[in-house]
Amino acid sequence: MTFQVKIAQGLKAVPAAEWDACALGAGTGDDDPFNPFVSHAFLSALEDSGCVGAKTGWAPLHVLVEDEAEQLLGAAPCYLKSHSMGEYVFDHSWADAYTRAGGRYYPKLQVAVPFTPVTGPRLLVPNGDRAEEIRSYLVAGLRSLRDQTGASSIHATFLQQNDLEAFTAEKFLRRDDQQFHWFNEGYGSFDDFLAALASRKRKAIRRERRDALGAGITIEWVTGKDITEAHWDAFFAFYMDTGSRKWGRPYLNRLFFSLIGERMADRVLLVMAKRDGRYIAGAINLIGDKRLYGRNWGCIEDHPFLHFEVCYYQAIAFAIAHGLDRVEAGAQGEHKLARGYRPVLTSSAHDIADSSLRRAVQAYLDQERRYVSEAAEELEESTPFKHREED
Repeated sequence: MTFQVKIAQGLKAVPAAEWDACALGAGTGDDDPFNPFVSHAFLSALEDSGCVGAKTGWAPLHVLVEDEAEQLLGAAPCYLKSHSMGEYVFDHSWADAYTRAGGRYYPKLQVAVPFTPVTGPRLLVPNGDRAEEIRSYLVAGLRSLRDQTGASSIHATFLQQNDLEAFTAEKFLRRDDQQFHWFNEGYGSFDDFLAALASRKRKAIRRERRDALGAGITIEWVTGKDITEAHWDAFFAFYMDTGSRKWGRPYLNRLFFSLIGERMADRVLLVMAKRDGRYIAGAINLIGDKRLYGRNWGCIEDHPFLHFEVCYYQAIAFAIAHGLDRVEAGAQGEHKLARGYRPVLTSSAHDIADSSLRRAVQAYLDQERRYVSEAAEELEESTPFKHREED
C-alpha cells in the first residue's frame, strides 16, 4: 500500500464518516474512545458558522493521508494562524522576541481544536499495523505545508500520549502545562465523593452548594432532543456577557451553538440555573464515552458560589450518575483544587524552522517543564482528600 498526503481547505471536502472513523480509536486505553471535539460534527460547526476561517485568523488546512483508492487513513486538524489567540498555550513572548530580532513569526500552523483546551487526538490515526507509519506521513505533511505557506512554526497542542511520542520522535520540542480534572473513584453518589474528603473540606462544599441555591435557584440538566433554540438563546446571552468581560470578543457565535445542537445534541449537556421562572446562568459541557468536558459558562445574575455549583459540582454529579470516569474543567483555576479536582499535566509539541529561535525556545522549555512538574507535585498535596489526618 502506498500513501499520499493531501491538504483540505475545510471539512466540506472530507466525508464525515471517513473523518470520524480516523478519529475513533486514535487513542490508547487511557484515552476517551470518543473525543467530541475532534468529531466532524464539532469541527465542521466551527467552520460552517464562520467561527474559524481566513477572516478570523484560523484558516483550515487539514492534512490528510489517503491510500491509492483515496480512502482516508489519517488526518490532522490544522489551521494557518495569523495570531496567537484562542489557543490556551501561550507563545506571545516567542512571537515578540522573534519580531524584535527581525523575524516574521506569523503565519504559523496550529494543530489543534480551536478555542478548546482539551487533550485529545491530533494525529487522527486508528490503531493498527501501519499506524506509526501513517503518523509519520502526517508529520511530514505538516512540515511540507509549513514550507509551502511560509509559516515559521508548527504547534500541536493538548496532545494525548501517543501523539506526543510521535511528535517528539520527529524532534518537536515538548512543552508541559497543567489543568485540574476530577476523577471518579467508583462513587455511587455525590455523598460518596464527599465522604472521601477531609471533614473541613466536606463541610465547606456542602455550605457552598447550599448558599449557591439559597435564592430560590433550581438546576436543570438539558441534553439531546430536549435542547431547544430557547435554551441556546438563553445560554448564548450568558456566554456573551461573560466572554465580553473576560477577553473582549467571544470566539463563538450564535449559529455555532445551533449547529452543534443539530449535529451532536446527544453529546451536549447544558447545566441551566433558573430563578423566578427564567434562566439566569448556565454551562455547556460535551459528553465523551468516558469523560465529561466542561467548556463555557455565563450568567446574567451574580449569586455567591453559583459558578462553582453550575460548573463543578453539577458536572461531578452528572459524571457519577452516568458512570463517567473523569470531568475535565478546562484551563487554569487552582480554585478547583478545593472542589475535588486534581492537578494533571498537559503537553504540546512545537517545531520551529529558525534554528536560533528554536534553541532559545528549547532552553526556555527545559526550565519551564521542571517548574511545572514541581508545581504539580506541590498542588497534589493541597487537594481536599483525606491524607493521614483522622476524620
